[in-house]
Amino acid sequence: MHYFYVLQSIEDKGKFYYGCTSDLRERLKSHNAGNNKATQSNQWRVVYYEAFLTLSGARKREYRIKHHGSGKRNLMDRIKPTLE
Repeated sequence: MHYFYVLQSIEDKGKFYYGCTSDLRERLKSHNAGNNKATQSNQWRVVYYEAFLTLSGARKREYRIKHHGSGKRNLMDRIKPTLE
């Protein structure tokens, strides 16, 4: 299984990170250990994910969200009511 995921900064609730992985738990540990330059200055939590059978499916979803403003906006409008 492969995942498209959204992280939210624990310190700055307005910061989000979008990515894909085949091991969501290990990837979150890696982000929180400072192993990713884009996320090393914060601690993160998973606020949303989608499962895909293929890595290419997860990557396509990540690309659509990151490069199409309306896709990101629609996704965030859906998940924001669940955020603290």
